[in-house]
Amino acid sequence: MKSIAIQIKLAFMSLFLISTMPIFAQAAKPNILVILCDDLGYADVGFNGSKDIITPELDKLAKNGTIFSSAYVAHPFCGPSRAALMTGRYPHEFGAPYNLPDVGMNLKDGIPIQETYISDVMQKAGYYTSAIGKWHLGYGEAFQPNNRGFDDFYGFLGGGHKYFPEDYKAQYDVQVKNGNKKIHAYLTPLLHNKIVVEETEYMTDALSREAVRVVKEAKDKKKPFFMYLAYNAPHVPLEAKAEDLKVFENIKDNDRRTYAAMVYAVDRGVGEIVKTLKETKQFENTLIIFLSDNGGNIEHGANNYPLRGTKGDTYEGGFRVPMFFHWPSKVPAGKRFDYAVSAIDFYPTFAKLAGATLPEGKKLDGKDIWSNFLAGKNTHKDDMVYAVRYRSGFSDIAARKDEFKIVKAGPNSKWKLFDVKNDPSETKDLSAKYPDMLKKMVSEIKTWSESHVTPLWFDNKKGEEMWFSTNMPNYDKAFLLD
Repeated sequence: MKSIAIQIKLAFMSLFLISTMPIFAQAAKPNILVILCDDLGYADVGFNGSKDIITPELDKLAKNGTIFSSAYVAHPFCGPSRAALMTGRYPHEFGAPYNLPDVGMNLKDGIPIQETYISDVMQKAGYYTSAIGKWHLGYGEAFQPNNRGFDDFYGFLGGGHKYFPEDYKAQYDVQVKNGNKKIHAYLTPLLHNKIVVEETEYMTDALSREAVRVVKEAKDKKKPFFMYLAYNAPHVPLEAKAEDLKVFENIKDNDRRTYAAMVYAVDRGVGEIVKTLKETKQFENTLIIFLSDNGGNIEHGANNYPLRGTKGDTYEGGFRVPMFFHWPSKVPAGKRFDYAVSAIDFYPTFAKLAGATLPEGKKLDGKDIWSNFLAGKNTHKDDMVYAVRYRSGFSDIAARKDEFKIVKAGPNSKWKLFDVKNDPSETKDLSAKYPDMLKKMVSEIKTWSESHVTPLWFDNKKGEEMWFSTNMPNYDKAFLLD
């Protein structure tokens, strides 16, 4: 009888364990918080060597996590870079290599709905998903966050915004009163989901506040969260709070001082979010990724040292960005990862961490880096990391493979080869020393370019006219070796 009782007890215990396995599995899923700055310079955070801009909260996370010294985005401009992050693909392959226009509300253009976002994948995997801040991926309802896998959206649909509500509200009201139907997106009211809201705080503080709200809501819902927190700082217009400007009184250049104060406001907000994660006991199970959407705009206060170039360039300063990962007991603390990684890698990496199923037939250019990252190995050994920026009648093109990078930038320019591991400033052209390597790398990027399609939109009418009148993208000339 005792033996039978024990068997029955063991059977009940087995049934209990089986029935609760999904709960335990769901609890083990990490929260994933992506913090994206806008036009942040490579050297404009303390953890990447800034001497004049202080970022204590970010530095704390970076110190206790891993800094990526060779982190890239897929394009040196805002919109295409974000499209790549969301889709895991280069934007040239689905018609989105240009920013969407910010004047007027063009409802027909946006990232094709056939491109399943990482947010859709995370949502289907049981995550509470949120997008906070800048969108820049389409104005029309079909392209808006709530229809692209995000449960909660708070922010603005355009490519930027003014920061002080008393300022942009007044300008918006004047435009409406005058009957203007093409109001600049930087002035439009903010949205919570699809409802216009009456914002009262400085933009960066408002976005940080909303991130705190979502962290608390995720705790109450007892669900893991995926948050895409896209600050528009320190993108122009350069506008900062008086108390933040006071912190940087020692900086004499006005643009640089204002820019520094805007970065500081982001840092302060990140501190509030981390505090809330700890208070809600979610910090230990949250992967935090911090990066910029492209290089800093050196004409408006940014510093990309030691990188060459600025926002919009295919030199390193255009699309190599500051980045770190932080996750207690999971991400190595106090480390640097020097191999190249790309924001297009987030899609498959996040999906794997979430235990999610990738959409059937989904094309991806990125790779799951997680295991190799933890092992200190190069996921992209012998792979190319690309950047193409269309200009007026010619294309700026670059590709990195391991430590080497090829660049062709400027009209009638020649291909150059750099060792960007040892020469991140791209000062020593090695094309004459390694002509066969140059030839092979140019051939590879030419093959990749065959996947590109005609843009679905252009950032303005002049750009559209230029595209067709100058026979863009002029790849037939671009890949010639002199």
